[in-house]
This record gives sequence, C-alpha cells and structure tokens, in this order.
Amino acid sequence: MTSPASSARPSVLFVCVHNAGRSQMAAAFLTHLGQDKVEVRSAGSAPADAVNPAAVEAMAEVGIDISAQTPKVLTVEAVQASDVVITMGCGDSCPVFPGKRYLDWKLDDPAGQGLEAVRPIRDQIEDRVRRLLDELTA
Repeated sequence: MTSPASSARPSVLFVCVHNAGRSQMAAAFLTHLGQDKVEVRSAGSAPADAVNPAAVEAMAEVGIDISAQTPKVLTVEAVQASDVVITMGCGDSCPVFPGKRYLDWKLDDPAGQGLEAVRPIRDQIEDRVRRLLDELTA
C-alpha cells in the first residue's frame, strides 16, 4: 500500500561533466538505498560515450551493477523536474533555476583513474548519499 506522500517523492538530479563516474555512482547509491522513496536522475554537461569502467567495477564491489547505465545529456527539463540538483565539478555549465536547491559536492574526478583511486571516491559518495537520503526522508 502506498501513502499519499509517495506521489510527491523528492527528486534529485546528480550532474557532473561526463555523467560517467561520480554522478552515475551517486544516482546508483540513491536508487539502491532510497528504495523508491526518491526519484533519481543523473546527467552530464558533456556526456561521455560510456560509464567509466573503474566506476562500474568499484560499484560492483559493493553489490550495485551500473554496467547497463549510459551517460545522458543534461537538459533544462531534467533540472526543472528536480527538487535538489547536486553538481560535481561542472562549474558554470549547469543551468540554475530559482526555487531549486543546489548542492556542490567537491569530489575527485575518477576519469582516467584506476580502481584503487576510485574506491575512496565511491565511499565518499556513498556517505554523502546516505546523509542526503536521511535528510530527504526525515
């Protein structure tokens, strides 16, 4: 049985430049941990051709499969449809709209990094997503 509040779930958009690492990992964690309590999107201002293989491997280590995900282009519609927009190093390329909550998560870019370098980024993202989820569902 769903409660009336379920139709008004908070929505979060994770944005990084390539939508291949940080934003994909964050979206996967929020989807996994949120269990349908939060609507999740991710996008990039200049999407890559594929998700970073080291990010895929790092997430697989914690039981989350992102191998089928594909980088998506950031659209005005995605921002407008989201309550919270979390940027990760996309600078001024992210559109800003009044009434949206923006958070900027300063995280190392996993692009071109090996698994050893991506693991601590993954863990930082998981910690931040858990805190965000607690706040959104409190």
